[in-house]
Amino acid sequence: MTSSPAAAPLIVARFTKSRCRPCPVRSRCTSTVDSARTVGFPPRELRDLQLRVRTEQQTSRWKARYAVRSGVEGTVNEFVHGHGMRRCRCRCRGQGKAHVQHVLTAIAVNIERLSGLPPTEEASMPRRPTAFRNHLDRREIPRPKSWRSLGS
Repeated sequence: MTSSPAAAPLIVARFTKSRCRPCPVRSRCTSTVDSARTVGFPPRELRDLQLRVRTEQQTSRWKARYAVRSGVEGTVNEFVHGHGMRRCRCRCRGQGKAHVQHVLTAIAVNIERLSGLPPTEEASMPRRPTAFRNHLDRREIPRPKSWRSLGS
């Protein structure tokens, strides 16, 4: 059994060149021509845990939980890579000032995200016409456009 400090323990099987080359299923195992094959197997407890977790990952409940995490990780990734939030870009030093920069950047990102959303269409009943609208209609004067439809 062997392991590195950063990795899980593995049971390692090494096959010499003389044993590896003549194997009839070698092409399914490795694509290297010259060297021998080394294969690592996790201990039984770790393998059983991996199988149980992989089975759980196929359930809809797990996928719903992971969807939330995926969204959060995407936002963090956007902040780090898109807006340089791993380091402060201003001359300010200190945790308080860095926090202010992070909050202001978050506000800017939220405004940017909201500006890209389509306007919400409210299906409400139209209001009764006002006296001014009745006056315009009686004289066949066109009504002014709504501020919501200006520019379209």
